[in-house]
Amino acid sequence: MPRQRFLRSVRLLAQCYQAFERLSGRHVRALGLTPAQFDVLATLGNQQAMSFRELGRLTLITKGTLTGVVARLEQRGLVERSANESDRRSSLVRLTEAGNAMFAEVFAEHVAYCARAFATWRPGEFDALERQLLRLRAALEPGEQQP
Repeated sequence: MPRQRFLRSVRLLAQCYQAFERLSGRHVRALGLTPAQFDVLATLGNQQAMSFRELGRLTLITKGTLTGVVARLEQRGLVERSANESDRRSSLVRLTEAGNAMFAEVFAEHVAYCARAFATWRPGEFDALERQLLRLRAALEPGEQQP
């Protein structure tokens, strides 16, 4: 594999990720949330309460950051913590009624906003992209289960 081609591809991948984060982040902030807060709301939306460990696994937020994000959402009345009856060492996090209302208000709107960037893409292009991304993920995380 030529080194220059590899580096160009990795750089392009990083630039695409950064561009998507900017696009998404601008809109999320206009909705009154940080990207991390939106990630937690989107993950908890239409779900049962989950442990911090599970929430951390399903979001793109590091463990150290997740505690603060949940605390700020809790201060806003959007999430609440409760004791985990099956594991006293951990607590569960779930959306409150206000959190569910916020999720219902912003999730579909945000997905539609971000999807506009892909408005000219054909289904076959999404299929090809998904195949390549799954292949890349498998190469980067060889021990992970693939769908």
